[in-house]
Amino acid sequence: MTELEVVAPDTTTEADAAVPEWSLSPSRALDFKNCALLYRFRVIDKLPEPPSIDAARGTVIHGILEKLFDLAAAERTVHAAIDLAEPTWQEVLADDEELAALVAEIPGGLPSLLESTSTLLDSYFALEDPTRIEPAEREVLVEGSLSSGVHLKGFVDRLDRSPAGDLRVVDYKSGKSPHEAFEGKALFQLRFYALLLWRSTGVLPKVLRLYYLRDREVLDYSPDEQDLISLERQLEAIGTAITKARETGDFRHKPSKLCGWCDHQALCPAFGGTPPPLPPREIVLTVDEPPVPAEA
Repeated sequence: MTELEVVAPDTTTEADAAVPEWSLSPSRALDFKNCALLYRFRVIDKLPEPPSIDAARGTVIHGILEKLFDLAAAERTVHAAIDLAEPTWQEVLADDEELAALVAEIPGGLPSLLESTSTLLDSYFALEDPTRIEPAEREVLVEGSLSSGVHLKGFVDRLDRSPAGDLRVVDYKSGKSPHEAFEGKALFQLRFYALLLWRSTGVLPKVLRLYYLRDREVLDYSPDEQDLISLERQLEAIGTAITKARETGDFRHKPSKLCGWCDHQALCPAFGGTPPPLPPREIVLTVDEPPVPAEA
C-alpha cells in the first residue's frame, strides 16, 4: 500500500469555526446522505455488522489485483492471478473468525469461493491486459480539506498516468454493473477522488473507470470542472449537516428501499426500535470513521 501526498490547500482562517477533528470518506458521505442514523450507527456507535461473503470476495479480488501488479509485466497472467486466490483468501479468513465460520457453513466452503473468485479473475483479463499497464499508484490514500475544514479521505484502487500527464482513476467492482439510472451513485466514489486529485495537483483526471467483473462491463466517465465544483458544494453541504448532527446529537432516520439491506433495523425507530444512548458529547464531536474496506 502506498501513500500519495494529495492534500488540498487549507483556506481556513482563525476567524473560521473550529475545524472538525473527523474525516469523511465517499462511503460514509453516501451513508449520511441516505440516512443520518445509519451514519451514526457506523461511525459514532461503531456497531458491528455481520460479515458478508460478497464483501469479502471484493476484498480478495482487490488484494489479488494489487499483488498481480507487483509481478513483472510478462508474469501477469490469469494463471498467476488464480494462483494468488487461495493464499489471499486464507489471509482474509485468518483476520476474521466470524467470516471464517460463515465460509465453513456455505455449500462447498472455501473451494466454492475459489471457483467464483477464479471466474471473476477471468473476467478481469477479458476486460484488460495487465501486461500492457504500469500503474502510477495502487491502493493509494488521497486526502484533502474543504474550505470549511472538513477532511476528505479515501483509497484509490489504481491511478494511471499517461506520458502526457493525463490521469485515469480506476476502481474494481466484483459485482454487477448498475442500471443506467444508478450510474451517478456508482461514480460518486470516483468523482470524490477526482475532486481531491484536481484540487491538490491542478490536474483534472481525464477518465474515471469502473470495471464490473461479474458481467464484464466497463463504465467510463470524463469529469469536467463544473461537475467537480458541483460535487464540492454537495460535500460541503453534507459536511455542514454532519457537523450540526454531531453538535446536536440529532441523527434522524430516513426510511427508503435501502432499509431492506440495513443490519440495524432492530435499533431503528422506523421498525419500532430504539437507538442506543449516544456516547459522551466530546466523543461524538471528535470520533473518526473506521478504516474503509474495499467495496464489492
